[in-house]
Amino acid sequence: MKAVVQRVTRAEVTVDEEVIGKIGHGLVVLLGVAEGDTEKERDLLARKITGLRIFMDDQGKTNLSLEDTGGELLIVSQFTLLADCRKGRRPSFVKAGDPEKAEKMYEEFIEICRQKGLKVAHGSFGAVMQISLVNDGPFTIVLDTDDL
Repeated sequence: MKAVVQRVTRAEVTVDEEVIGKIGHGLVVLLGVAEGDTEKERDLLARKITGLRIFMDDQGKTNLSLEDTGGELLIVSQFTLLADCRKGRRPSFVKAGDPEKAEKMYEEFIEICRQKGLKVAHGSFGAVMQISLVNDGPFTIVLDTDDL
């Protein structure tokens, strides 16, 4: 699994000009499920993201996690994170997970984050979406379970 994680002051996701998910201070997670990903990768990534200490404490140091601050999550599926651009100019997406399996993993990822007591908003799997956000910092991290 791959994820782009952005610390934000606010964010929303829109489908067909309708806001379907909206958060205040927290994290936007663009989530890509790869072929061969299992519950192990899903659980690892959920733990890592919700526990990342990237929020400021009283001394201005990044010592607090989303769980510590009561921040919110906006999770959006994004298979294009699995693009292979090594050949030619058109990306290949053969490394992306089967859509049916990927949607199941995406939904389970959302539920795991909710079970941690976090407010979680999300996009619509497979839909064309527009995401608006205000990156706080800016603070953006790319995570790949192959490297964790």
